[in-house]
Amino acid sequence: MSQSQEPQQLIIALSKGRILDETLPLFEQAGIYPLEDVRKSRKLIFDTNLDHVKLIIIRATDVPTYVELGAADMGVSGKDVLMEHGAKGIYEPLDLNIARCRLMTAGMKGQKRPEGRIRVATKFINVAKRYYAEQGVQADLIKLYGGMELAPIMDLADEIVDIVDTGNTLKANGLEAREDIAPISTRLVVSQGAMKMKHQLIQPIIEQLRSAVNG
Repeated sequence: MSQSQEPQQLIIALSKGRILDETLPLFEQAGIYPLEDVRKSRKLIFDTNLDHVKLIIIRATDVPTYVELGAADMGVSGKDVLMEHGAKGIYEPLDLNIARCRLMTAGMKGQKRPEGRIRVATKFINVAKRYYAEQGVQADLIKLYGGMELAPIMDLADEIVDIVDTGNTLKANGLEAREDIAPISTRLVVSQGAMKMKHQLIQPIIEQLRSAVNG
């Protein structure tokens, strides 16, 4: 069989962690499910009930890169990750309406933001840079990978930019949410190249997922 006659394969990149627990049931409603329990396996590539569809389970921050560079045709990613990544070469056809939260600034309760330059700790360096520039605030950005709440407590930073869900972690550490940057939810993303080359395979999945979300 020549290259052109081989059946097309679809690779879908799913984000590890909490998003995965909410993503899998949606995909199952859309008629796609892995043939084994992805949460108990150490494998990274999984066959599904559809011969032409495989799932890969990767770090959330890597999903846009895999999709943009064509290693995956489609993916599931938080809007926060897409905003930070820049998401060039990627379509975002559907809000899956799961893992909803807010991207916000926060600081010590009762303390005002200092005048002049401020120090901001975050893992969302690109988002924070754009946000503070739009506000006309000069910010020195400090890249951290977790435990953001500790930065103001230890006087490493005046503010943080982080995901806020219930706000309980902030309160427990004496911090308060300040300004909303963006509402966050999980999005279906598609490589622009795959959308052109594999449109007949991809479009039905988008529609089935849309029905699952609306249902």
